[in-house]
Amino acid sequence: MVAYLITQIIGLLRNVVISDAFGTSAALDSFYAANRVTELLFNLVAGGVLGSAFIPAFTGLLAHHQRERAWKLASAVANLLLILLILISLLAAVFAPQIVRYGLYVLAPGQNSGQEDLSISLLRLMMPTVVIFGLSGLAMGILNAHQKFWLAAIAPAMYSLGQIAGVLFLSQSLGILRLAYGVLAGSGLFFLVLLPDLLRLQGKYHPSFDLGMPEVRQVMRLMGPRILGAAVVQINFIVNIMIALGLPNGSVSAITYAFTLMLMPQAAIAQSIAVAAMPTFSAQAAQGKLDDMRASLASSLRSVLLLAVPASLGLILLRTPLVRLLYEHNEFTPRSTEMVAWALLWYAAGLVGHCLLEVIVRAYYALQDTRTPVVVGVVAMSLNIAFSFVLSRWFSQIGWMPHGGLALANSLATALEMTALLILLRRKLGGLQGRSILSGLGLAMVSGLGMSTGLLVWSRASVGLPSFAVTLGGVILGGGIYLLGMLVLRVPEMRQLLDILRRRFSRI
Repeated sequence: MVAYLITQIIGLLRNVVISDAFGTSAALDSFYAANRVTELLFNLVAGGVLGSAFIPAFTGLLAHHQRERAWKLASAVANLLLILLILISLLAAVFAPQIVRYGLYVLAPGQNSGQEDLSISLLRLMMPTVVIFGLSGLAMGILNAHQKFWLAAIAPAMYSLGQIAGVLFLSQSLGILRLAYGVLAGSGLFFLVLLPDLLRLQGKYHPSFDLGMPEVRQVMRLMGPRILGAAVVQINFIVNIMIALGLPNGSVSAITYAFTLMLMPQAAIAQSIAVAAMPTFSAQAAQGKLDDMRASLASSLRSVLLLAVPASLGLILLRTPLVRLLYEHNEFTPRSTEMVAWALLWYAAGLVGHCLLEVIVRAYYALQDTRTPVVVGVVAMSLNIAFSFVLSRWFSQIGWMPHGGLALANSLATALEMTALLILLRRKLGGLQGRSILSGLGLAMVSGLGMSTGLLVWSRASVGLPSFAVTLGGVILGGGIYLLGMLVLRVPEMRQLLDILRRRFSRI
């Protein structure tokens, strides 16, 4: 979790460096358009697909003490992935003009001919990152399966550092190319930082495809629904952008900034817990220990609730000073702050659903069921699109900024998706220790109520203070009240945390 938090902070610093260097220039638009294509290709072929399909199979072999067979599986997947990604990258480079001219009008509408030429050049330059990230994703899956999480979680920070170095240290005469070179360097650093842990595992590489190996076919079978699921997420994102383009100026930027801010605590809380829990889920499922898996899942969901509830309330109550502190300078006006804070209000309301969904979906993957999350996800995407049209129009009719309706639509659809998957998972596992989970939610809400009261008082008392003081003071005050509530209510996880810290300090 600490590594994820560090990664998010460095990513935020990267955004500040890029915005200071390039502002909102046409060249930066071209970079983001080209980078969006490489990210789309990676997400469709290798992104979370590898984690959902590869880790359960690989961990299952390790759980049954079939280490040699596990490394044969890893080698076969690596070889297949390398060939596939190289082929896709070469085709994308050859057909870059067609991709830009006939595809980016959806992903980045409004580009002129000069921007198109620059986007083509940048796309070709950055295509190797698709291959590098694909192999890095596989390496992260191998490390996670061996319960090694630190380097895998800190690796994305290296990607951001590469971009920061490219912008700050390469010649300004290169223009936007220095950011593209930074992307290449960052992707290389991303992979290199994983190597020490990977080499220490002393696994044996096999230069073959092993297509006859049942586990290889199983990974390919599980990847199919996940590719569809990844495509659904991308389509949903594009549709939301297209709807926002029909709203008042600044709506697209507002929902993008707000969604990025919501994802920061989501990554630090939910992704860290989900990534760390998935190998355990996979091993328990492979060994048929469903009682243990239910206990592990309930514990993970309780932990998410105890952290996500205060994060959601904190974002809602501190959204305006936070946005003002991070972004309000130069071309980012008070009106921009108002628009982003409005979208963040409705995105933050759905943070708990987003966080729980991360863990729940991993449980399905551990059970080697990638179909159910995809089917439910497709329904949720359809609801999100329908809600987006209805709520944005309704917000406009009652005099509210309509882009907030897009954020609320996302939160509602995610909450329904999470609820449906949780109900289906409960049936699949024959129970989920619901009392324990609901108890965690109740404890979080009681402590969160005290925290919210304190933050409301602080917001009135801090009027006129600088945004930095308001935000930092609110975080310290709100966090202190919440932790005090956890201690007073004698939350078991709080006592466990204190015991861990006490043992660590006694060793020091």
